[in-house]
Amino acid sequence: MVNLYLAEDQAMLNSALTTILNLEPDLTVIGTAMTGTAAWQEINQLRPDLAILDIELPGESGLMIAQQIDQGELSTKTLILTTFAQSAYLQQALAAKVNGYLLKDSPSAELVSGIRAIMAGQTVYAPELVRGMYAASQNPLTPREMEVLMAAASGETTGEIAQQVSLSEGTVRNYFSAILSKLGARNRLDAVQLAQANKWL
Repeated sequence: MVNLYLAEDQAMLNSALTTILNLEPDLTVIGTAMTGTAAWQEINQLRPDLAILDIELPGESGLMIAQQIDQGELSTKTLILTTFAQSAYLQQALAAKVNGYLLKDSPSAELVSGIRAIMAGQTVYAPELVRGMYAASQNPLTPREMEVLMAAASGETTGEIAQQVSLSEGTVRNYFSAILSKLGARNRLDAVQLAQANKWL
């Protein structure tokens, strides 16, 4: 069973989402809050598997809570749920190392599948947000970094990538560090997904 915590300041949406999520056999909402301050206190106490956070909450914002969860090294994963399709918010969310970022007008089935994907170790971002964040002409990666990322997209190991691009394993790891930093990605899979969403791969 996946224990969820919901922070949403609109009472009707808070109640509706709680009901929808509790209908799923593998999900249960163990707490809700309508302010960021209350949400952070309860998340810190209850330690849910996943916190679903509205980006704008009275008190502390959802992004601030996500940052505190990351800095406090809590095992709780984070999913931002918002009406704001703004690249600046997504960039802040990536910096806070959130596990997902979805829009409130997405179908409820997309939220449920997103939760399951996050709990399976994936990162989930609304494609329209990622497309808005980067244009193809704004690819920040060098040709060599793209070559390394393309090899990673094929599922190659670090050693296999090193052989393929004629570099040492240490150099390949350095390239990946640069790629993750430039894209604000959490891991290689995340970087590949961002690149594919922007049609760089």
